[in-house]
Amino acid sequence: MKKVGFIYDDIFLLHETPAGHPESRDRLIAINKALKQSDIGNKLLYIKPRKADLQDVLAVHANSYIEHIIKFTGYYDPDTYISKNSVEAALYAAGAVIEAIDKCKNKTIERAFCAVRPPGHHAEANRAMGFCIFNNVAVGARHAQKSGYRKVFIVDFDVHHGNGTQHIFEEDNSVFYFSTHQYPHYPGTGSDSEKGKGKGIGFTCNMPMHYGAGDKDYFTAYQDILPGLVRNFDPDIILASAGYDLHAKDPLAGLRVTNEGIRNIVRGILSSKKNIPYIFCLEGGYNLTSLSESVLITLGELLYSE
Repeated sequence: MKKVGFIYDDIFLLHETPAGHPESRDRLIAINKALKQSDIGNKLLYIKPRKADLQDVLAVHANSYIEHIIKFTGYYDPDTYISKNSVEAALYAAGAVIEAIDKCKNKTIERAFCAVRPPGHHAEANRAMGFCIFNNVAVGARHAQKSGYRKVFIVDFDVHHGNGTQHIFEEDNSVFYFSTHQYPHYPGTGSDSEKGKGKGIGFTCNMPMHYGAGDKDYFTAYQDILPGLVRNFDPDIILASAGYDLHAKDPLAGLRVTNEGIRNIVRGILSSKKNIPYIFCLEGGYNLTSLSESVLITLGELLYSE
């Protein structure tokens, strides 16, 4: 059994969204309730996140954007709501990934799951979008490199393309970005022709999924294709943007991935390279039942998959 950290704090419940907004505090409440009722809850190491500081966030975001967002409240765009405590929660969400990386570095844990909100992968260097304020995984990737994990592989299985993560690293050959996502779908990026820019060409790999794609399509992506990409890149750490809105029961998209499909995705990621840290960070997932089940499946694989 692996030493797996579960990074969480009630600060994430203070990011408030309007009634009916899909990205609500109920998501984390449901996950924690399911975890308490499961037989794997007592096998995890519970860890509090730290608060990311300005330098951590400046590693991927523009200073002008940070200065603007810390004073902003209301709808930043048609999807993204900023409440009084949202930026504070977002700093802890990014800090959760930082804390997980440091705990892996000092061997306290081998793997981690960051149960955070707001999510991050749509956040661009200079703007919030798609429910996201700071790009949690991107902040984590830069911290990982500062900590000695020179080559970072990011896997993103959210149903929506992680435009923010791609754009932040698209000219960087030290961070590989791999994404599967429904296409065409929000935010409209992520075609298979997008492969990076400049010295980063070849270090972005998008695998668009058609409406109705399901377990078989994802098995091919994560069991047949991903391991070869990881082998060739040979990363020191793997970060996963874990979005569970690809599930068949999710209301925000049109894929047909089942619980077994989620299990095969996570297994494919974890089998890509042995003996390196794996850190999963929550992104989407808006059906509370399928979200909770998917997170428990992920935690089980983090614990028991070699």
